[in-house]
Amino acid sequence: MAQKSLLLIDDDTELSALLKNYLEPQGYRLTMAHTGPAGLDLATGGQHFDLILLDVMLPETDGFEVLKTLRRTHLTPVLMLTARGDDFDRILGLELGADDYLPKPFNSRELSARIKAICRRMELLPASSQQQCLAIDELLLDPATQKASVQGRELALTGTEFAMLHLLMANQGKLVSKQHLSEKIMGRRLSAFDRSIDMHVSNLRRKLADVQPKERIRTLRGSGYMLVEIR
Repeated sequence: MAQKSLLLIDDDTELSALLKNYLEPQGYRLTMAHTGPAGLDLATGGQHFDLILLDVMLPETDGFEVLKTLRRTHLTPVLMLTARGDDFDRILGLELGADDYLPKPFNSRELSARIKAICRRMELLPASSQQQCLAIDELLLDPATQKASVQGRELALTGTEFAMLHLLMANQGKLVSKQHLSEKIMGRRLSAFDRSIDMHVSNLRRKLADVQPKERIRTLRGSGYMLVEIR
């Protein structure tokens, strides 16, 4: 695996140093910033990062504002680091476009697993470029360019959202369980209180509705989701 470049935005300098010592021997290159503005400057300054690790509680500009500003121009995968037990932080981070979240304090091996899962998901997107375009009604998804559009208008999807839409479109008219989505998209089994799949689907719905306000993703309560035709 080629060396991955990570950006850690966290004001805890001791934790940052520990993570640097833990992650770099695994083949990651870690750049650090300790304030929101400094992290945002690095994230948008032209340097490529495969993943951003973003703490919520930051001085000057908090993690939510950093993510909100970042998503206006960049779709770089983001793993939010949130306060343990604070569901509001986790849900808000996903609503703003985070790819995943991890509560603090966290186990370093769990962090490594989350990083690997997100990076693996991003690596699989180019591999899908050999697949044919998917078209349902006026919704078009092109794996070769990793772009999706409705009525010719491109959707600004994160890598996680693109992978989820691809899976739903490939199974159009069929139930796709939350468990299957979690394993294929998030790289882990769905836990009892994990809202990540629901929030990613909600974001997809919102972006689709911004272009064409018709229901495309149907919820089968307690089971999963189904992408349907709108004719």
